[in-house]
Amino acid sequence: MAERRAIPVYLSLEEAAEALSVSVRTIRRWIAAGNLPAYRCGKRAIRIKLDDLEAAPRQIPAARC
Repeated sequence: MAERRAIPVYLSLEEAAEALSVSVRTIRRWIAAGNLPAYRCGKRAIRIKLDDLEAAPRQIPAARC
């Protein structure tokens, strides 16, 4: 019997930004820098896989002394 593969979940830029508590502009910067893979669906829609979003590295702000 064939194995069932899970269907990946895709998020809009707004949903991804809300999930990480950052702005849509920050999500766009991460995509442009190559830190977050994104996929174009149609002419304008950009989507991000939930798995990629969860694996995206987040920088921890340095403490200022």
